[in-house]
Amino acid sequence: MTCKNLFIDLDDTLWDTHHNNKECLKEIYTDYEFNRYFNSFETFCDYYMPHNLRLWEQYRSHEIDRQTLITERFRYVLRVKGIDDKESALQLNHDFLERTTTKTRLVPGAIDLLEYLRPSYKMYILSNGFREVQFRKLVNSGLASYFLRMILSEDANIQKPHKGIFDFALINTNSRRSETLMIGDSWETDVVGAHNAGIASLWFNPEGLPAKGFTPAYTVRSLAEIKEIL
Repeated sequence: MTCKNLFIDLDDTLWDTHHNNKECLKEIYTDYEFNRYFNSFETFCDYYMPHNLRLWEQYRSHEIDRQTLITERFRYVLRVKGIDDKESALQLNHDFLERTTTKTRLVPGAIDLLEYLRPSYKMYILSNGFREVQFRKLVNSGLASYFLRMILSEDANIQKPHKGIFDFALINTNSRRSETLMIGDSWETDVVGAHNAGIASLWFNPEGLPAKGFTPAYTVRSLAEIKEIL
C-alpha cells in the first residue's frame, strides 16, 4: 500500500499503560491503606483489574457511559472499606488519573520508532482515553511533538472499535482511507476497528496472540520491527 498517514494508538502501544497504571495503583494501595483490607498488592490488583476491564468493555460497546465507568471502577474497591458513595469514588478516580499523567515509562523502542517515522509520515494519535489525561501523558512523556493531532473518542462521541471514530479521524485529518495505516496493540479495538472501517492495520502483538477471523496487513512483536516494514 501507499501509506502517507499513520493513526497510532497511545496506551500500551507507545505509553506503557500496564506498568504506569500498576505503579499508580501501588501508590493508591499504600496511600489509601488498602493494605488493611488486602493481604498483598497483587491481591488488590486481582480484585480491581478484572472489574475495570469489564467496565471498559461495556463503555466501548455503549452499555455504560463515561461517568459510570469512572465512578464504578473505584466505588467497587471502596466498598471493601465500607465506603459506598459516588463522591468518594470520583475523588479517588481523580487522584488516580492525576498520578497517571506524571508517569513517563514508554514501550521499548517508542521514541526511536517515532524518530524514524516522522520524516516520512503524518502521524496522529487515535485513542479511547480521556481528554483530561491523554494530552498531559503525551506531553510529559515526550511524545507530543511527533504528532500533528490527537483524535479522541470523546471528540467523535464513539469509541474504537466502531467504524464511526475511524471515519471521524479520516475526515478531521484530511486522510484518505487507502493511504492510512492504523497501528495499535489491541486486536479488538485497533485491528478489528480499522478492518471494519476499511483501513489497513499493523498489529503490535508482543505476546504473539493468534489473529481471529482475518489477517491484518502486518503483525509485529516489537516496535523495532515496524522500521523494517515502513
